[in-house]
Amino acid sequence: MRSLRSWLARRLLLGLAQTVAVVLLVFALTEVLPGDAAVALAGDDPDPRRIEQIRAAMDLDRPALERLADWTGGLLRGDFGTSLASGRPVADYLSAGFGPTLVLAALTVALLVPISVGLGVLAARREGGALDRLVSLVTLGVYAVPEFAFGVLLVTVFALRLDWLPPTAVGYGTDLLAHPAVLVLSVLVLLSRPVCSISRLVRAGMIDALAAPYAAQARRYGVSGARVCYAPTRCPTPWRPRPSNWPVPSTGCCAASSSWRRCSSSPGSARCSSTRSPPATFRWCRASR
Repeated sequence: MRSLRSWLARRLLLGLAQTVAVVLLVFALTEVLPGDAAVALAGDDPDPRRIEQIRAAMDLDRPALERLADWTGGLLRGDFGTSLASGRPVADYLSAGFGPTLVLAALTVALLVPISVGLGVLAARREGGALDRLVSLVTLGVYAVPEFAFGVLLVTVFALRLDWLPPTAVGYGTDLLAHPAVLVLSVLVLLSRPVCSISRLVRAGMIDALAAPYAAQARRYGVSGARVCYAPTRCPTPWRPRPSNWPVPSTGCCAASSSWRRCSSSPGSARCSSTRSPPATFRWCRASR
């Protein structure tokens, strides 16, 4: 528990340090680059006196460190400042985008695991076949495309060319669940790279598990392929033969090399009893000490 707390503390400190570094870098770049918000608001043919007036109104004529200190103090008080372009409070922009962002994140998390695990298991069960090659080709191809380019491609094909989906959620308000079509392209882009990477990992792990001795032993005793793939195994250590009088944990059953051994569920007193074939009411897994 202490190691978990120290790990969380290190991650929080690292995130805080990265945030401070990004803020300082962005502030330094805006000061070094030519032009500022006053020049942008003055128009294409700005009057120098008008630019100075805008700078004075926005406090851009103050020293950079003083402006950074004022912004940091306001941030600690919960005041994110105002937009130099529109004059609206930054908090209004954040609050308006919080709801749609939460909806997109929830949908992505809800769909990520089923799709990733399903594709990985499907490809592993058809290893070397046409379906495995198709899944591998699609996942590798999509993973190789940057997310911003993949988003532009989806908008071009499905929104502009085929006119099946709206290209943006602008004009639909903040209640995106009332217009699910506007969520499709965004969720696809958010899912693209995580699904590809996780499905590849699941495929590799499933292939290794199906080639393990305990899986081969289960198939020799007539256990169906679906049960071998999908039945939960709870024994963490590698398989090894064991005498029938060895005590075993009460978390599951074990398979020996010459016969199946099943365990009672009473804690502390579980013993293996031999049988030539696995009953359908028991799950079989690797034995543990």
